[in-house]
Amino acid sequence: MNDQPTLTTPRLFLRPFRLEDAAAVQLLAGDPDIAATTLNIPHPYPEGAAAHWISTHAESWQQGKSVTFAMVLREDDTLLGCISLGFHPRHEMAEMGYWVGKPYWGQGFGTEAAAAILDFGFNQLNLNRIYAYHLPRNPPSGRIMQKIGMTYEGLLRQASKKGDTFEDLILYAILREDYSF
Repeated sequence: MNDQPTLTTPRLFLRPFRLEDAAAVQLLAGDPDIAATTLNIPHPYPEGAAAHWISTHAESWQQGKSVTFAMVLREDDTLLGCISLGFHPRHEMAEMGYWVGKPYWGQGFGTEAAAAILDFGFNQLNLNRIYAYHLPRNPPSGRIMQKIGMTYEGLLRQASKKGDTFEDLILYAILREDYSF
């Protein structure tokens, strides 16, 4: 694969993470409310975990496993969050995941980034299906999925485990044929 691209939206760049983003990731992802609304972010967020996580992105992209973008403001490169696609090449589909730092909640950044990821997935990567999950206690994440045209597909009861707790997941997806190019 080529180098990971940078995507542009009206207010954002979705660019590869850099090691110098680690401190901002640590700060934003370390918020207990971020951990509470995501499956894969621990709390407390371990020291050094952000730099290690960032160091895995280029290889994952090169191997065709996933693509992870830093969500940053175009005007000053302030890190707002993260958005990614995890690929299932055989099935020409990907799982979208994202988080937005708490200071930036409710400003439409997640929706703007997610819409750009759909465009990238369908128009650049030629995917057939993009899906995403959210925890029932995180309805704003579900609203992002609805706003970008994803369809509710169901509740997966106790489909995942976070710490010692089984978690329900709400599934949304969109197909290439349903996407407005």
